[in-house]
Amino acid sequence: MGWKRLEEGSYSNKWSGRFVIAFIYPAGVAIWWLSMLLALSFGAIFVTSTNSQAVSPKAPLRLYLDVDLTGARASGVAIEQGVRTALAQDGGRFGDRPVQLVVLDNHGNSSRSLANLKQFQTDPNGLAIIGGQHSAPLLAHRNYINDNKILMLVPWATAAPITRPKEQNNWIFRLSIDDQMVGEALVGRAVDERGFSRLALLLEESDWGKSNFHRMNDSLKDRGLVPVSTSYLAWGVSVPSANILLREIYRSGADAILMDATAQEELAVLQAMLNQPEDERLPVISHWRVTGVDVSGALPHHARKKLDLEFVQTRFSFLDMEQGSLGRQVFEQAQTLFPDIKRPSDITPPNGFTHAYDITRILQAAVRQSGLTGDVAQDRAAVRAALENLGEPVEGLIKVYRKPFAPFDAESTDGHEALNLNDYTFGRFNEHDAIILSR
Repeated sequence: MGWKRLEEGSYSNKWSGRFVIAFIYPAGVAIWWLSMLLALSFGAIFVTSTNSQAVSPKAPLRLYLDVDLTGARASGVAIEQGVRTALAQDGGRFGDRPVQLVVLDNHGNSSRSLANLKQFQTDPNGLAIIGGQHSAPLLAHRNYINDNKILMLVPWATAAPITRPKEQNNWIFRLSIDDQMVGEALVGRAVDERGFSRLALLLEESDWGKSNFHRMNDSLKDRGLVPVSTSYLAWGVSVPSANILLREIYRSGADAILMDATAQEELAVLQAMLNQPEDERLPVISHWRVTGVDVSGALPHHARKKLDLEFVQTRFSFLDMEQGSLGRQVFEQAQTLFPDIKRPSDITPPNGFTHAYDITRILQAAVRQSGLTGDVAQDRAAVRAALENLGEPVEGLIKVYRKPFAPFDAESTDGHEALNLNDYTFGRFNEHDAIILSR
């Protein structure tokens, strides 16, 4: 029984059309009766085989993606490519069961994401679901995910509370940067490595932005500093409004800006920075959100080279691979799967691909450790337990993961975070819109 991928990852059994053809096009009474008998016989076989597939331990397992393929399409595509590449390297199987990937577009919308979660719940062969770039859907439905024991893997979304529920019943695992740590990373880069001391904070106007203010402020206090200016960006801020903000920041005496907002607001600020006199264009050290959109049109290289822009990244780049390395093997595998990938810079944004690849490899190791029974509820619980107590090291692109996760509790609130500050670095766009990492 083959499955055909339809719009937004829904699936339809390809045999059903044959039943309809047999029924609608009889040719005479004898043929009509023969068609009916064949159709009924085939229908019985179809129902039997379909029902047995739902409970068979050899039936395909399904891995779901709940990503934005509309507003932040580049990030969703990169995540899908990373997952598919990891699956291909294991033969497209979890143990002796083939794996099917179901890709759902949430449009960056929490309501659509909830519908996708409910679709996953009704699938008797759905093992786990992988989230996308946006934190809002995961925050909105965190309790729903945990209460319904949905095994959720997060390769991008960064909001700190995603993996830190008030209860200990935690089914969400992240391999990405974590906003709990990003503030320290930004301040450390600006103060400790680049020598700035009069920092302006430019943050999203939201509860999330305010929580990031407290983290950055605490990191500055630890160094005997305070921000010289703090400004908040409203959603949909225009370039003219950002012009006004940047002039105010410059007049505050700032020598650099720490920025943490959504991708579109960050783009507006950077476009506005180009409108400032050259000697008033302050360095910007930013969250990575601007890397989740296509900057080639909104902020092409000839404009970017007039700016001093850095953004946080994790420690792997396809632009710096050694022959025979895992990175080289993964790139060559990706080339065979995706014809549009011809050179390393075609994997973009690279962090989406890299994190999705690594967390899928960790999931594969957890399945090997836990085994599969065919009962999806038992299997999800067993894989979750294996993720928290993984025995075998997993070679990933960023690093070798040794026990990347731990049981979550009040004493170990980072238990479901695979990365830490040592895995962070900073990057810039080069002339080809690719990201090069700082040394």
